[in-house]
Amino acid sequence: MNLEKLRPDKYLKYLYLPNLFATKRTKEILSVNPTVIPQREEAKEVRVSIFDYNAETIEENRLDSIQDCLHYKTSGRTTWINIDGLRKADVESICSHFDIHPLVIEDILSINQRPKLDEADNSIFCLLNMLYFNEEKHSIEQEQISIILAKEVVISFQEDAHRDVFTPLRDRLKIPNTKLRQRGSDLLCYALLDMIVDNYFVVMEKLSDRIEEVEDGVMKGNDPRALAHITRLRKELIVLKRNFSPVREVVNGFLRSESVLLEDRHSKYYKDVYDHIVQAIDLVENYRDVMVSMQDLHINNVNLKMNEVMKVMAIVTCLLAPATVIGGIFGMNFDAIPWLHSPYGFWGAAVFMLIIPVIMLWLFRKRGWF
Repeated sequence: MNLEKLRPDKYLKYLYLPNLFATKRTKEILSVNPTVIPQREEAKEVRVSIFDYNAETIEENRLDSIQDCLHYKTSGRTTWINIDGLRKADVESICSHFDIHPLVIEDILSINQRPKLDEADNSIFCLLNMLYFNEEKHSIEQEQISIILAKEVVISFQEDAHRDVFTPLRDRLKIPNTKLRQRGSDLLCYALLDMIVDNYFVVMEKLSDRIEEVEDGVMKGNDPRALAHITRLRKELIVLKRNFSPVREVVNGFLRSESVLLEDRHSKYYKDVYDHIVQAIDLVENYRDVMVSMQDLHINNVNLKMNEVMKVMAIVTCLLAPATVIGGIFGMNFDAIPWLHSPYGFWGAAVFMLIIPVIMLWLFRKRGWF
């Protein structure tokens, strides 16, 4: 027998109770200490993409060095600088060139930061997370993204150089004379926020599919690990709630801002993003209610099955009680017991042992006990 194919460790790990409920995931979600500054690893690969455009023309470049994009500060057109992969020296270089406050640099390089919005005289900084759903682990992964809105410039910092949600936006920028191409950098900032928030619904849709699968297993009662699945899904809802609620504050900050970088005519677009994030928060609450109801249903099903087992065991115990009593009486160490020495004594006792349980079954059935 090939032991490598069996992989006993794959199954033995479930004998350890914390593994059954994925406590490692709990630690990932809840172990956030703002007083401890974690050290971010320097990115091995950095990609810089540039979109410099106006209504009629657009320049798209892929750069390998931060220094090559510094001259776009005075291009005279709207510029989107997207940096995939974070290195401290690169972040400090580009932020100092665009006169970004040092505290913003610290936030960009932070890890597990809460979504936030900060305003300065010449820029607006917002930080939030892009979410992805891992199909294999059935878990939500998050990537921190920082966005700086300055005059005619939007700078975005991403951690992962191999995935984001901005591909549709890049395609829209290549279409001439669109509203996005005709307006300023604040509308571009709105488009980035809108893409991130819209992707939240994609993640929630995949999570809802997983919730439906677990719910089917609970309804059918054929999933022995239903409680573990429910617990994991509730942890993923914590991730969603932790990200959605602060993002609402971030978008609301854009709406309340009086910065000259934001045009009044674009406030309706940020209001649309605000409505979307509020809707996402409501959906998370609905999912949470479904999970609570599902957990209650699972526990009730388990209790119902236990009650059925206990009822069968109680009935069997009651049916065996007459035979136990009769056998105990005739088994006593006395000589003067009726029918003890009769040739029909054994058969009489056996008949009583059968008739009495039959009568009891009839009475139980008549009373509707089973």
